[in-house]
Amino acid sequence: MTRVVWRPLIEGLLESVWLVDPTDLRILSVNQAACDLLGLARQDMVGKPAIELTATPEDQFFWEDVAAGLTDSIHSETLLRGADGVAVAVERRVSLVWPEADRSVYLVGIRDLRQQRSTEDELEQLVAELRATLESTADGILVSDMAGGIRNYNRRFAELWAVPEALLLTRNDAALCAHLTSQVSDAALYTQRLQDIADNPLLEAADILVLTNARVLERVTRPQYSRGQPTGRVFSFRDITQSLAAESQLKLAAKVFESSLEAIFITRADFTILAVNPACLGLTQCPPEKLLGASPKDFFFDPQNPELLTNVVARLTEHGFWRGQLWLRQQDLGACAVQASWVLLRDDAGQVSHSIGFFRDLTEEHAAQKRIEQLAYNDVLTGLPNRLLLSQRAEFALRVAERNGGGCGVFFIDLDRFKNINDSMGHNFGDRVLVDVAQRLLRCLRDTDTLCRLGGDEFVIFLQSMDARGAEVLAQRILEAMGQAFHVDDMQFSVGCSIGIALYPEDGHTLDTLIKCADTAMYLVKARGRGSFRFYQPQMNVNLLSHIKMDHAMRQAMERNLFRLAYQPQISLACGSLLAAEALIRWTDDDLGVVSPGLFIPLAEASGYITTLGNWVLEEAVRQATLWQNQGTPVTVSINVSALQFQQPDFVDIVAAVVSIAGLAPHLLELELTESILIQDANETLGRLHALAALGVALSIDDFGTGYSSLAYLKRFPISKLKIDRSFVTGLPDDEGDRAIVSATIGMARGLKLKVVAEGVETTAQRDYLASLGCESFQGFLCAPGLPPDQFEALMHSLPKPLR
Repeated sequence: MTRVVWRPLIEGLLESVWLVDPTDLRILSVNQAACDLLGLARQDMVGKPAIELTATPEDQFFWEDVAAGLTDSIHSETLLRGADGVAVAVERRVSLVWPEADRSVYLVGIRDLRQQRSTEDELEQLVAELRATLESTADGILVSDMAGGIRNYNRRFAELWAVPEALLLTRNDAALCAHLTSQVSDAALYTQRLQDIADNPLLEAADILVLTNARVLERVTRPQYSRGQPTGRVFSFRDITQSLAAESQLKLAAKVFESSLEAIFITRADFTILAVNPACLGLTQCPPEKLLGASPKDFFFDPQNPELLTNVVARLTEHGFWRGQLWLRQQDLGACAVQASWVLLRDDAGQVSHSIGFFRDLTEEHAAQKRIEQLAYNDVLTGLPNRLLLSQRAEFALRVAERNGGGCGVFFIDLDRFKNINDSMGHNFGDRVLVDVAQRLLRCLRDTDTLCRLGGDEFVIFLQSMDARGAEVLAQRILEAMGQAFHVDDMQFSVGCSIGIALYPEDGHTLDTLIKCADTAMYLVKARGRGSFRFYQPQMNVNLLSHIKMDHAMRQAMERNLFRLAYQPQISLACGSLLAAEALIRWTDDDLGVVSPGLFIPLAEASGYITTLGNWVLEEAVRQATLWQNQGTPVTVSINVSALQFQQPDFVDIVAAVVSIAGLAPHLLELELTESILIQDANETLGRLHALAALGVALSIDDFGTGYSSLAYLKRFPISKLKIDRSFVTGLPDDEGDRAIVSATIGMARGLKLKVVAEGVETTAQRDYLASLGCESFQGFLCAPGLPPDQFEALMHSLPKPLR
């Protein structure tokens, strides 16, 4: 039954197939391919034990494993016995299959390996023949792949290049390449040429290599192709050292070196020049007749060592090779530095026959090196020393000062408001100003001083042999030089500077410490008006550190929600009712305790953090005002707006968004602005104020009279209220000057139909006098300090209702 079912299937297969009974391992059926493979008839195979057709002892164990049911599938190679008794190599796979539910058979698939083995034998023979051919050639052969990896080379190559035995026994491509590079007289040119060849996969070329052992090789390189594509490269090396022994052969070699970009000359045994290539003529700028017959000593020299050429010839004679840098005299009486290699050639008898010199122009390399050094040690824009060069000079000078007990000084100079020049005129214009500044500073210094540009508009001067008196004189000289008008593109303008000074050894013993101290002193000059100088004092660091800690604590307080608002009432002088409240920021810190606004507000303004604080105050004040509005006790809440916050491009949008989101009636929010805000860029300010007024927000002038008061802006700007500064209220009613200022302010406000609030009222006498002048309202400790919201609400309910 099995034979009937499987025979049509196995006859359709190209490979040989046996069906083997799993019980007695006898062949049940075979296809015609199996008969052809062994040259046996079908009846000679069917019924035979499978093991009788095998030719290896291992098959005994193989079929025993199969019979024992140790595996369902086996794949291996073996030998079968043919009709002629010859073993046939095959690949065999045995699989257990179930043609019926209760019956299984082994399906043995067999593939003839004789053709494959024959092909492998032929390929091995071909490789052996190629290896024999490679070794029999008189040239050194090196074969590499496209990536430069070494695939093969012959013994002649190893002989020509003196490859060490260790590299012959162990493959190490990197070490072999390094060895080849070390063997040539001009490693840089050799490396560059290899790169050129690698960059051009289809290149076929020939060139000359001079080895350090005086051997001259002709190198020919050709690409290796497979299916029309380059797959590698074959290099052949031929020793042409002896072929250069005669002049006739030198003329032939000239065809090779004439195309070289490197200048080459060939001399006789007496070192008179026999031949030169075009590159040599071009570099020396000499006609051939002047070079031929001359000595290299006539053209090469070393200004630091007049006897160098004599020593070079002696070394060349002794060692056969010399390499180094020389100077070349040129026809135009100029000179240029060259990299030279000189190789001595000997004949079969060991006698000197010729020498070959190679040299190339180093002018561009020296210029590039000089430029690199300049970039490494000098500022690109001004050409001044940079921080690295300053450090090297200062380190040496400080060691000398320490040994001799001398003094040194460091100036830290920062230009005042230089950002305005960059912003208004552009960075190119600013760069030209910086170059002018650098020249002015240099003219103020001695030759022993070092001026360094740190970057931007910051300069550092290191002064040797300098005391406090000398530093003061120099600082005055610099301020005078900087005080003179600058002229750029028909523009005349001024650029001031602030100078911080630190002295060695009083203020520090290292350059970094002195720069840090001078920077601290300069920072204090900036804080106190700019355009001056100041010596470092230890207390400055304490103050600076305190500011740094305070600034960090302030930012942490915002993240930890430690800021609160207190509300100080503004009371009607007519009836004592509540008219409004001013929101005052308060900060109680876990470590610092209660921090006065007089400490952290100026610091926030200096660091720019005032914008974040101001936005928080705006949101919190609007939130609280909305609560009072929704409780049926609306109160106008005023907040202080800093100049930096007001100048933000999106300030009006922020106010509008906060008020709208909270649902506060806009007239219940009042923004208090200082006079300094109003006089900066009046046109832009006017537009911003009108935009705020259009929202319905009230606007007032805080601390009126303490700044630059102008009736012009009071008339133009949509202001509704003036706040008289507490400094004018303190002396009331006794101080005649305060009385005059307050009276005039109230009268002017009345004429302009503006409301007036007096700040800092602490006595009934002050209150009564203000009321007599017609002042509308007051705020101060006489009524209440800034109160938390709950206490303010209690006060609000205790005050009389406003008059209708």
